[in-house]
Amino acid sequence: MAGPGGADGAGDAGDVLSGGSERRCRARLAAAGAGGAAAAAAVLVPLCSVRGRPALLFTLRSRRLAGPHSGDVSFPGGRRDPADGDAVATALRETREELGVAVAATSVWGQLRTLPDRHGMTVAPVVANLGPLEALTLNPNPDEVEEVFTLPLAHLLREENQGYTHFRTASGYGYTLPVFLNGPHKVWGLTAIITELTLELLLPGRYRRKTRVPPRKAPA
Repeated sequence: MAGPGGADGAGDAGDVLSGGSERRCRARLAAAGAGGAAAAAAVLVPLCSVRGRPALLFTLRSRRLAGPHSGDVSFPGGRRDPADGDAVATALRETREELGVAVAATSVWGQLRTLPDRHGMTVAPVVANLGPLEALTLNPNPDEVEEVFTLPLAHLLREENQGYTHFRTASGYGYTLPVFLNGPHKVWGLTAIITELTLELLLPGRYRRKTRVPPRKAPA
């Protein structure tokens, strides 16, 4: 299990997995009502603790996979199966298939807002707490997962580990997306956006949003 170096302390984010924080986050996610939004795919956003420090768990997708996401940093997840009852079912099934871990539905806190990936497919991020990572036995499927690593929330909150990428299209429409640096792998793209939303959920006011999507101008 890889993780970032350094001596990131837990003081900045130490209580985010407490019962009080969980109740606040569950209430906020329920009030947002994102669970009712249909999505073509879902990912699990796995909160956990590593040696007592709250962290997020990421995967590096296997380069054996065909398609555009091969070799990407991601959260466990994938396309919705016809047998899946909802986005939570998709996220839990995919996590079981990719990591060999059966996450209980009671560990799910709720769903963040549905987002489009870079190919336009809608993805539902499902937040769950896996608990202490030391108590889990991960069995990654090598056909889908090349590596599993964690980043402490304290690491993600440090400004020196945060960056952004600015994009501009031929029409002049520009947008900015977050990047998280200085871990085993750079976290970018949709995974970085979901990480940003998760930090805002867990630590409101402590993370400065990097995503900027200006409104499109109406055609004249």
